[in-house]
Amino acid sequence: MLAIMTSKTELLSNYVSGQWISGKGAGTALRDPVLGTELVRVDASGLDLAAAFAFARHKGGAALRALTYAQRAALLGAAVKVLQANRDSYYEISTANSGTVKNDTAVDVDGGIYTLGTYAKMGESLGDRHFMPEGEPARLAKDPLFQSQHMLTPTRGLALFINAFNFPSWGLWEKAAPALLSGVPVIVKPATTTAWLTQRMVQDVVDAGIFPAGAISVICGSSAGLMDQLEAFDVVSFTGSAETAAIIRSHPAVTKKSVRVNIEADSVNSALLMPNEAAGSDAIDLLVKEVAREMTVKSGQKCTAIRRIFVPEICYDAVAQALSARLTKTTVGNPRNETVRMGAVVNQEQLNSVRDGLAYLKAQTSVLHDGNTHALIDADASKACCVGPTLLGTRDAAGSDAADRIHNTEVFGPVATLVPYRNNDLNHALQLIRRGEGSLVASVYSSDPVALAQVVPELSDSHGRVHVISPDVAALQTGHGNVMPQSLHGGPGRAGGGEELGGLRALNFYHRRSAIQASTAVLSQLQ
Repeated sequence: MLAIMTSKTELLSNYVSGQWISGKGAGTALRDPVLGTELVRVDASGLDLAAAFAFARHKGGAALRALTYAQRAALLGAAVKVLQANRDSYYEISTANSGTVKNDTAVDVDGGIYTLGTYAKMGESLGDRHFMPEGEPARLAKDPLFQSQHMLTPTRGLALFINAFNFPSWGLWEKAAPALLSGVPVIVKPATTTAWLTQRMVQDVVDAGIFPAGAISVICGSSAGLMDQLEAFDVVSFTGSAETAAIIRSHPAVTKKSVRVNIEADSVNSALLMPNEAAGSDAIDLLVKEVAREMTVKSGQKCTAIRRIFVPEICYDAVAQALSARLTKTTVGNPRNETVRMGAVVNQEQLNSVRDGLAYLKAQTSVLHDGNTHALIDADASKACCVGPTLLGTRDAAGSDAADRIHNTEVFGPVATLVPYRNNDLNHALQLIRRGEGSLVASVYSSDPVALAQVVPELSDSHGRVHVISPDVAALQTGHGNVMPQSLHGGPGRAGGGEELGGLRALNFYHRRSAIQASTAVLSQLQ
């Protein structure tokens, strides 16, 4: 039975050096963001981090590298079965600790399991190899006997994951799946606020005895000292704020030891309605549905959520009315109530951040739909960290140019801004979008396939993913904010400059590229 059903608060253990170890302190309380009750505590004080990292790096790494890609893929597949068997408990933890409704929990829990399963299947195609050849051999001399073959070999370090609070399941497995498939052991540091789900998933996989000792570790609590343990061939992947990302990039492990870093940071993502769409068109309907969904799924706490909606001035009022009408139907409150469609933000700190961010944006915008009009269902407003969806707007194209805050501020909650651009002036829309200085994703809406194809390269240089939605794929498109393992996740500039997923491309981060210059006889024997 889960700790939320017990009278005494459980202190979650850390899994390091092949054993479960409790921190030495009283721990930090994790709370239900709707009810305010204490759930569990986490603490990592007193851990021997040097020993934990050495154990993972040497024992876990050696055991994983001894296996082939296909064998490691089989381990991922076995982990999927364990996670699926315990799925109900993950839903219960997510509801209690993250305040999410069932559909939002599915995005995290089922999305994480799906991603792990996808890499299990991808890994089968790599076969019984211990490295990956890259490209064809290149002749180095007139005689083709001596050639150069590039190859990717798993790094002999470990992967440290410092994850964000909003996806304690998916954030774990979307990073761990390609790392473990590559043969690289992982140490996971989940965000303290929602560490419970990550810890429980790791516990279930460890208890099942699937991975070699040291292949996967979890540290719950403070991240102090983790970066200090990194060595030259380790890698670190971080998801979170740009401020913390800057600290990581400036750490001596990175600047002096060249530890490889992947960063996913802030992102002011866009949705673009192309010109020449008449009111009531299928493209406008698709835009409205997608924006409303992105604003409310996980209470807007997604790094890929739509923050800015660009429409021609002539469509501004129609889109504002349609969006407001759809948002009005969103019920907010206790996720345990079946009538509730949007739960809470993760804690009081995030609630305050959303409110402060709203106040900051309102100085340059108008309120088109007020989140305060949503009465909470089965929730005490004095305790619950709930906030209704709020739609802002910049009135006209001139206002869009002047309102600099909407282009450089991400309010991490159910908040978006409707931004009109000059009619029939697509370049104006693109200029406004680029003021976001790099984003994870932009989605584009039109009924004209030629226009859509032409705008894609105008967006792709500043976005990690361009999601194109036309009426013919209305029932098939996977969603602006849904990160699929087959596609790249990451973005340039403000978004952090990182790259994750993208199918087998994700394995590149955990490998080292070398050029092997040898005779064709030698190259043919490489396994």
